[in-house]
Amino acid sequence: MGLSLKTTTGKVIASLALVGTAAGVAGLGTYGAFTSSTSASAAVGSGTVNIALGTTAATNRLNVAATGIVPGDTIQRAVTLSNAAGNQNLSAVTLTTAATTTSTKLDSDATNGLQVVVDRCSTGWVEAGTAPAYTYTCAGTTSIVLASHAVVGANMALSNLSSLTAGNTDSLRVTMTLPATADNTFQGLSSTVGFTFTGTQRTATNQ
Repeated sequence: MGLSLKTTTGKVIASLALVGTAAGVAGLGTYGAFTSSTSASAAVGSGTVNIALGTTAATNRLNVAATGIVPGDTIQRAVTLSNAAGNQNLSAVTLTTAATTTSTKLDSDATNGLQVVVDRCSTGWVEAGTAPAYTYTCAGTTSIVLASHAVVGANMALSNLSSLTAGNTDSLRVTMTLPATADNTFQGLSSTVGFTFTGTQRTATNQ
């Protein structure tokens, strides 16, 4: 009998302990937790890079043809290069020229064919003469934008430009010369040279 009572008591105690443990585990899931949150939004807008040429009259004479040139002749044309429509500065502007029609020795002969020089006038070129024989003078400061180069070239770096800064423009004079060394094989030839100015965005930075 004594053994029987002790056995029953042992079972009861064990059962109570088990129930107590289960209740403790279940209670862990009912506790609350402190939280805090916050948020923000950032607006991001891209800039615009825009390099453009003048479109009419004295702001772009590059579309005025020249005919009847002989060795030693020069052809001068004014053009305005503008960064007025963009809101970002530029790191560089390059010039690529190419024959847009059938190539001839006028554009393919790098030594005796047409040579090109580009100058900038700080106050704007003053035009004289009538089409197509224009000449230009500068009352301000003249800077070399492109030194003498064969008329056809790719990605030629331009210097001394104000239009690298957003909102600015440059008054340019493009001068093409047929060297005096051009011989009789240049007679009767015709070329159309296209001018493409390319602006590259400023160096990337933190914003």
